[in-house]
Formats: sequence, structure tokens, C-alpha cells
Amino acid sequence: MAHYVIIDDNNIIVDAFKGVDEDDASTLPSEFSSWEEFYSDLKNATVLRTSINTRYNEHAEGKTPFRGNYGGIGMVYDAANDMFINPQPYDSWVLDTETARWEAPVQMPVVEGESYYWNESGQSWELIT
Repeated sequence: MAHYVIIDDNNIIVDAFKGVDEDDASTLPSEFSSWEEFYSDLKNATVLRTSINTRYNEHAEGKTPFRGNYGGIGMVYDAANDMFINPQPYDSWVLDTETARWEAPVQMPVVEGESYYWNESGQSWELIT
């Protein structure tokens, strides 16, 4: 069994469903080259496969990660990098394509017992008091 997502014209995931494993072509109708193509035709939308075991470009079982992250509703398909990512949280944050996650321009401090939030206007991490 495989997982698939439907993306809209803005590359935003609007739905997800389970389907036939992409590697199992035994029942794939001959006029289609993949299950993605079949489901796209069936649903009259762009359908892409996603891996429930991939997060931050790492596979939970040590296998090859697939498309950066498991695609969830509201996430974005980055076609240039062929990966699913969360929406950009702040204008200043940059996508790290190695980890498929957004990174702040300044690394967050790590102090035991303290929590921080990103201050976009000040371009800094602020202590939550």
C-alpha cells in the first residue's frame, strides 16, 4: 500500500489517500505508466506519491527518503526540489534542501529549561518569559 496526495494549482496539498503500491504494476492499466498517472487521471487532478516514513529527508527505517517529508494537507509541493515542505514560516527563513525544512537566519539558542520564539522584525530569537 502506498500513500498519495492531491495538489492544487498552487502546489498545495488539498487531500490524501491510500492506494496501490507504486512498485506493483501487475494491475496497472496498460495505458498508464504509473499509479500517479492513473490516480491523476481518475481524480482529474495532480496526484503524487508520498512516503509516510520520510520526515526531514530521513527515512524512519533507514531506507532512501522520498520527497523530503510525508505530504500532509496544507503542505506545499516544491517541484524544483521534488519535495513536500511546510509553508515558509517567515520571509527571512531559508529552505534547507538537505533536510527539507525551513531554517532561521540565526540559530536558536539551546538552554535547558528555556523556550524561544522567532522575532521576525528583530531577526532574533526571543526568550519566552
